Amino acid sequence: MKVGTDGVLLGAWTEPENAGNILDIGTGSGLIALMLAQKCNASIQAIDIEPNAIQQALENFENSPWPERLNVEEISLQDFSLKSETKFDLIVSNPPFFVNSLQTPDKNRTSARHANDLTHNDLLLCAKRLLSKTGRISLILPVNEGLQNIEYGESIQLYCNKLVYVYPKPDVQPKRVLLEYSLQRNARAISKLEIETNLRHQFSTDFIALVKDFYLNL
Repeated sequence: MKVGTDGVLLGAWTEPENAGNILDIGTGSGLIALMLAQKCNASIQAIDIEPNAIQQALENFENSPWPERLNVEEISLQDFSLKSETKFDLIVSNPPFFVNSLQTPDKNRTSARHANDLTHNDLLLCAKRLLSKTGRISLILPVNEGLQNIEYGESIQLYCNKLVYVYPKPDVQPKRVLLEYSLQRNARAISKLEIETNLRHQFSTDFIALVKDFYLNL
């Protein structure tokens, strides 16, 4: 599983301040969990339903500087939300996002890219069960799905207080949104982030500032 821009964006953007424990839903290779471990001292629980992903995340966690703070389990979010007695201060997810679209014959790739096993509404509902009273949920989604997710969050009293529109480059439509939810309604902070300049493969200064701590060369 390759390192994707979505995961890097979410891991770099999410602030784990004051979080004692963190849940990473659909961890894949463990990228986001590792990025958050680099930024804080929290205990981090990662979950995924794919055995190959679990094995890769486990290897990455064991080879990291923080193996004692990172744990991964093969389990669905639905099952985890029913059995866990822990309330998390921060919950993060870069979830599958294709809905009702053509699927690849590769079962693992389909699960990683299509919202069949866990809808975005189910994700919020289960995450709410696991959230501490002052906790936060951070997601990255395509724009349309993200805006629909905000509406559903309102209906279950989860409020999007931070919203970032992510543009591949200037003068094009945004492709992703970064979302932060909590149980408290605050004035929503809305901003934008451009990944590249108008020169192809030249990253914007804002993107570099956001992710520079996670790249050897940028």
